Amino acid sequence: MYICAKFHKTMKRIITEVVAENVNSALNAERAGADRIELCQGLSDGGLTPSPAFTKWCCDNLNLGVAVLIRPRSGDFLYTDAEFDIICEDVRFCREAGAEGVVVGFLKADGSVDTEKLRRVVEIAGEMEVVFHRAFDRCRDWEEALEDLIACGCCRVLTSGLHDTALEGKETLKKLIERAGDRITILVGSGVTSSNVEEIFAHTNFNEVHFSAKTTVPSLMTFRGSSIRAIQGHNESSAPEIDAMIAICKRLR
Repeated sequence: MYICAKFHKTMKRIITEVVAENVNSALNAERAGADRIELCQGLSDGGLTPSPAFTKWCCDNLNLGVAVLIRPRSGDFLYTDAEFDIICEDVRFCREAGAEGVVVGFLKADGSVDTEKLRRVVEIAGEMEVVFHRAFDRCRDWEEALEDLIACGCCRVLTSGLHDTALEGKETLKKLIERAGDRITILVGSGVTSSNVEEIFAHTNFNEVHFSAKTTVPSLMTFRGSSIRAIQGHNESSAPEIDAMIAICKRLR
């Protein structure tokens, strides 16, 4: 059975992962002392594969773990052969770029895990960690799906406990963590903030947590134009919120 080399169920502290859809978010995560970032773009679409240049820059310049979301489009997780070919090429690029891991998710039409595609990605990934994303929250049977991920060699699964948010899914998250044992990491995510992370931890005793700390940064443009809708700013992971989350997690364990 494959066990992620960096996974230790007896870890003494909580591992923090920040979602970064731009370089400022990645830098904020590093400065705050986050353990890992998940690179993506298009969070408004649930997250899509980031650009190769962004991925390579983070792998070359940041001193923290870099996991890369591989998702070629928004919508469901039932992919055509052409889409899967693109996913495989992106995985190869991430391996060559020096990423710590890739984050993927494949389902069949009936809601079961597409183990054939997943095994292929694990094979291509080589020494990289393979993480199954929140496609897991749309599976038909979470117990069956969890065993499939373990059998295929996944290191972690990002999940909100089959609900829209981790807070709503805390009962299932607790069951997932108990069933997973030391075989796979349950990475708790979706809607986790400094205002609710303690409640989620108290109920689940999670080892790893995933959050975006998203805020809107106002545009610094002084000229806005008068005949076109103004640009309001951009989304970025908030340094104060990352600091707050990490401080709370250190206090919890």
